[in-house]
Amino acid sequence: MTDGASEERIDDEASDEQLGDEVEAGREVESDDVDSAVEEITDQIEGAEPTVELVAEAVLFASDEPLSADRLAGIVGAGTVKDIRKCIENLNEKYEAGNFTFRIEQIAGGYQMMTLGRYNHWLKKLLRARTDTKLSQAALETLAIIAYKQPVMRADIEAIRGVAAGEVIRGLMYKGLVKIVGRAEVLGRPMLYGTTRRFLEVFGLNTLKDLPKVEELKKPE
Repeated sequence: MTDGASEERIDDEASDEQLGDEVEAGREVESDDVDSAVEEITDQIEGAEPTVELVAEAVLFASDEPLSADRLAGIVGAGTVKDIRKCIENLNEKYEAGNFTFRIEQIAGGYQMMTLGRYNHWLKKLLRARTDTKLSQAALETLAIIAYKQPVMRADIEAIRGVAAGEVIRGLMYKGLVKIVGRAEVLGRPMLYGTTRRFLEVFGLNTLKDLPKVEELKKPE
């Protein structure tokens, strides 16, 4: 490797370290906010009896598609279609009185919990943030190597993929999926990369032990 290439890698790793510090600081604040919100909600619902109205609300909250009154009554397992419609009416009255940011709306012949239109400006930012988590093939390959080989050096990632990985790694760090986890005990002490808690959330994993075994990923003969 030439001196120029070595200097470029050192500069890249310094930039990665700074980016890692900034991302981790943001994650800590975000985690504290989520924990506080969960505790507040838990305090509010403890001791609440699961009435038809509350169960219907929970089902609608969890559903990503409209549910007809008939289907909703079937899921709840109690009450009639008329009862369900009355529950929805009561819930909407409660939401309006409490100045909630959402309502239960009739969509395509069913009911769905929807955020009020006045908040679209901020919701568009959320949708853009979700779009930012989409990964290219190169990013997926790099992320897979880091997930299975961590802690891993950039040089090892590049040796496996056969191409430079600096920009891809920085992109994964920016998305909060990868972080710097230390330095290798070799000449130059290069950065070691690993996955984050955000990585587990995005891919629906509890721990890294839940990653599919390499044997399971092989194509059947």
